[in-house]
Amino acid sequence: MVILNDPFEGGTHLPDITMVSPVYVQDCPAFYVANRAHHADIGGMSPGSLPLSRDIFQEGVRIPPLRLVKKGVIQRDLLKLILANVRTPVEREGDLTAQIAANRLGERRLIEVALRYGYHEVVDYMRELQDYAERMTVKAIQEIPDGGYSFEDYLDNDGLGDTPIKMCVNIRISGERAEIDFTGSSPQTEGCMNATLPITQSAVYYVFRCLSPPDTPSNAGCMRPLKVVASVGSVVNSRFPAAVAGGNVEVSQRIVDILLGALSGAIPHLIPAASSGTMNNVTIGGLDSETNTIFTYYETIAGGSGATPEENGVDGVHCHMTNTMNTPIEALEYANPLRILRYEIRKGSGGSGRYRGGCGIRRDIQLLTDAEVTVISERRRFSPYGLRGGSPGKVGENIVISRGGTSKLGSKFAISAKRGDIISIQTPGGGGVGCPDT
Repeated sequence: MVILNDPFEGGTHLPDITMVSPVYVQDCPAFYVANRAHHADIGGMSPGSLPLSRDIFQEGVRIPPLRLVKKGVIQRDLLKLILANVRTPVEREGDLTAQIAANRLGERRLIEVALRYGYHEVVDYMRELQDYAERMTVKAIQEIPDGGYSFEDYLDNDGLGDTPIKMCVNIRISGERAEIDFTGSSPQTEGCMNATLPITQSAVYYVFRCLSPPDTPSNAGCMRPLKVVASVGSVVNSRFPAAVAGGNVEVSQRIVDILLGALSGAIPHLIPAASSGTMNNVTIGGLDSETNTIFTYYETIAGGSGATPEENGVDGVHCHMTNTMNTPIEALEYANPLRILRYEIRKGSGGSGRYRGGCGIRRDIQLLTDAEVTVISERRRFSPYGLRGGSPGKVGENIVISRGGTSKLGSKFAISAKRGDIISIQTPGGGGVGCPDT
């Protein structure tokens, strides 16, 4: 079983660890199984491993593809090396062994299917599922009028400076094919707001998968009709040793926004306004003064979804390809020296329109011990756009309340906070659709 997390060797960002293993049927290699899990810490310069970094070396332990399991035996030397570089080794070992177990279960299930129906029949069906997904994606593309559709938007900054990051796309539809060209987007940044090409491709795939019928199988066939053009060394196709911690979680969100913005000019009856456009990443870690143990905590915080051409947006929901959900207050407080003081809908943050955007939320986290706090968020400067006369959503705010007073911080910050300090994350709302009086 191979383990990897290197973003330049098939990974996304360092906290995401992938396990890949072969499946043998009657002693012959037949399939692969794989899983990927986000880990709450993988080392690096700040707890939670989502730092305001300048290069990949500051972000955590980088694992190229290596055999963690050989002939069914876990390689303890490699595992020990990984665990020696993280802040919470017991938790990491549990999560890593869970990933190993998941692959082994997948292996058993695939073998059962192959033995029951025959290897060749299973492979035939796998190929047909990919071909079917391709046909369904082609059908969705054919419903978009031929032509070119462009859009541009901006990320607030790269976390180190205050310069906006331009992102733009030109989608060219020609019959059964779509070319998605990101030429003109900013060069890769000094900070961590860079995406590798697989992240950009995944965001493209997500959008076109949303346009396809709901029962379309999610597999590589969906990508066949799509051509992605992204300049090497740009913010959407960064080169080593770029810092990429925020690329997976935030740049991907803006890619979705500009793709939907471009498509709104072609199929406006299907496209929603911009959602909150950020995962609002919060990482907190340090030494728990009560238990004298190191803790790390990572969560993403919901926002408002954009209105659709037919209905209002949803309040307080994780939008698009966040792949995350709400952390219950009880679970958070039980496992960490933290207390939630406020957790509520942020009234009035959704954009107005014939259909209003969903509202964001407010989540106030009080520290019960000194801790390092890092926030990587977006849409604190550039509002989620509305469509067809709808108003944009309200930008988010990040506020720290301490004995010294109240400070409004930017979309990205890293601070050494004290016991009793309150981190208030107030997330953006979605854009509205249509003029309010129509």
